[in-house]
Amino acid sequence: MTEVLDIDADRACREIEEAIRRAVQGDLGRRGVVVGLSGGVDSALTAALSARALGPDRVLGVLMPERDSSSESLRLGRAAADALRIGLVLEDIGPALEAMGCYRRQVDAIREAFPEYAEGWRCRLVLPSLLSGDRLSVFRLEVESPRGERKSSRLSAPAYKQLVAATNFKQRTRKMFEYYHADRLGYAVAGTPNRLEFDQGFFVKLGDGAADFKPIAHLYKSQVYALAAHLGVPDEILAQPPTTDTFSMPQTQEEFYFALPYREMDLCLYGMNEGLPPEEVAAAAGLSADQVARVYRDIEAKRRATRYLHAPAKLVRAVQPRVGRAPDRQGPGSAGEGAGAEGEGPGGDSQVAET
Repeated sequence: MTEVLDIDADRACREIEEAIRRAVQGDLGRRGVVVGLSGGVDSALTAALSARALGPDRVLGVLMPERDSSSESLRLGRAAADALRIGLVLEDIGPALEAMGCYRRQVDAIREAFPEYAEGWRCRLVLPSLLSGDRLSVFRLEVESPRGERKSSRLSAPAYKQLVAATNFKQRTRKMFEYYHADRLGYAVAGTPNRLEFDQGFFVKLGDGAADFKPIAHLYKSQVYALAAHLGVPDEILAQPPTTDTFSMPQTQEEFYFALPYREMDLCLYGMNEGLPPEEVAAAAGLSADQVARVYRDIEAKRRATRYLHAPAKLVRAVQPRVGRAPDRQGPGSAGEGAGAEGEGPGGDSQVAET
């Protein structure tokens, strides 16, 4: 079963590139593409496919570090842009986050559990492993003192929600800068989620979940790596484990959200999507049937919990846009407002390619 995720990289790239041209130049009527470069393989592949589809001179990469960002992410983002010969701008979002109270609100939430948390401390949220047994899908907060001492504790529900809400300022601020550059250039904004992230709601609504098109949302993570290698994405990017680069302590996506390495998650998600019994997936994934069954339950639980993230804005009643003339006025319920704010969910999925 391990071969089920094998992909004809050349054919897949050609199909996605054609879909990008149709979406950007045809459906959206835009001149080029803006991609937020995180230093990871997803954004590097999205930029590479866009550059091949439209030409590197019509792709702009945006680097958006803040005070908790890893310097390695910035370096790798530059490496991706240099390799692809695309345009690049740097937008430090730290001052904006400071002014909006992002960091202060984070610290206020953290101090409920750790009153001593102060300048020089670091933090991250982690989930327990899925493999050790049935678990409560409850995050724990880990902190590290300037001396390297680590502590861990659960937060109360209000403190946890405040920490997450404050942290979401980061993704939403980055998206504002992406759309600033898209608006001034007449470009479309590319979303960079892969299939694992898209399916499991690993994005912030109106943050990294917002985009005009999402060219790799149908690709399992292992397929993303295969296509990126085929297109010559720098090896140092391919060698990096998927990270969040959201909190001040280093953190992989496995530790933060999926609680399983992406290769095993790919196979489990594929098995669930195809209706395969856990026993059939277990051998390929190197897991027991009980462990795969737990992963299946976790996948379904995340789908339920994140359904809201995929849902477009609700209208009081359906509005059909008038063809050939502008609306008389704009206001609640008028054409062009609300529906499909994320480009996701029923009738609004912005994924542009199936292979």
